[in-house]
Amino acid sequence: MTPSTIEMLAAGLFAIAILHTFSTKFFEHLAHTRPAHAGVWHLLGEVEVVFGFWALVLVVAMFAIDGAEAATRYVDTRNFTEPLFVFAIMVVAGTRPVLQTAMACVLGAARAVRLPGSTGFFLLVLGLVPLLGSFITEPAAMTLAALILAERIFARRVSARLKYATLGALFVNVSIGGALTPFAAPPVLMVAGRWGWDIGFMLSTFGWKAAVAVGLNALLVTLLFRKELASLALTPPSTVAKATPLALVLAHFGFLAGLVFFAHHPAVFMGLFLFFLGVTNAYKQHQSPLILREGLLVAFFLAGLVVLGGQQQWWLQPVLMGMDSDAVFFGSIGLTAFTDNAALTYLCSLVDGLSDGFKYAIVAGALTGGGLTIIANAPNPAGVAILRKHFDEEAVNPLGLFLAALPPTIIAALAFRYL
Repeated sequence: MTPSTIEMLAAGLFAIAILHTFSTKFFEHLAHTRPAHAGVWHLLGEVEVVFGFWALVLVVAMFAIDGAEAATRYVDTRNFTEPLFVFAIMVVAGTRPVLQTAMACVLGAARAVRLPGSTGFFLLVLGLVPLLGSFITEPAAMTLAALILAERIFARRVSARLKYATLGALFVNVSIGGALTPFAAPPVLMVAGRWGWDIGFMLSTFGWKAAVAVGLNALLVTLLFRKELASLALTPPSTVAKATPLALVLAHFGFLAGLVFFAHHPAVFMGLFLFFLGVTNAYKQHQSPLILREGLLVAFFLAGLVVLGGQQQWWLQPVLMGMDSDAVFFGSIGLTAFTDNAALTYLCSLVDGLSDGFKYAIVAGALTGGGLTIIANAPNPAGVAILRKHFDEEAVNPLGLFLAALPPTIIAALAFRYL
């Protein structure tokens, strides 16, 4: 296949965008040391802005090279359902009634475990909340886990090593924790219908292996930092908000269930979301500020990935199709770190005649590599948006994240490969 000018330009911009994501900490540093242009440096240092910015450059280039009609047609044919859904589910899952309920459940279970300090609490958040992603979707699980960890762990005086290790394990666990069902993990969702993978198949082929890996990852990180976690008392770092009426809690979970059920119908779930905004405005006294800014930034990031990613098929598909089922497992882990994991499985869903071994390998690899970088899995930007304020200069070092996510990624790879 001979690539067009736009496809080659898009590949170059995609590579620049990846390099840009690894440079955001540098731009944040410039914002603090060069205050004269701090606004520009802050903008370039926002990791959620990166792919949207370079997607805008691509669209402008398409206007210049192919004309307004072709550029507009390309943007109109992109599917922006996932960015819209992630925005809506982030905001709803991050509300006080949902967060209070989740926190109360985890705290109750942690007290029953009877481990020192916040050890049991930490273990349960990393081990159980990611598995909830198989039912409430991965973006919702990421939002809940990140908000709980932000308030109960990251907001306290903990080491940078603990923060990065937690972030790496969380990203990997959320990526594989959605594999118990066919509708929650983006890379599974792309192929489940076409390949006939139902919930029974997912549980028996992927789910139990994912659960074992999630538990091991949570346990190892907890053991590694057990002394630091034991020194954190199992008490709120700030005043607990007034309890929310049960009827309002049920309404919030009703909205959450509605969004999940209609996740593939943007006109419906966005209508529900607008109704939800009306309810939150009517009961302001039972709400914390909605995470609208964080949700919009994450949606912008994912929308940029959709626009840029739509022009990468010309090189990505031959690379994948040139591998056997053994090589594709490890190849997809590596490629996932630099492309969205759902994009890999989507491309494979377009190809007929794939063996069952190849199908398993590509999906298992995409799930496994979903925690290595911010762009590897759709929920990752949500976690970064919530937690990054607790890192130095409010920026997550991509290399630090990669190194922290490597051990849990290896555990996930071993589980999917040898169990």
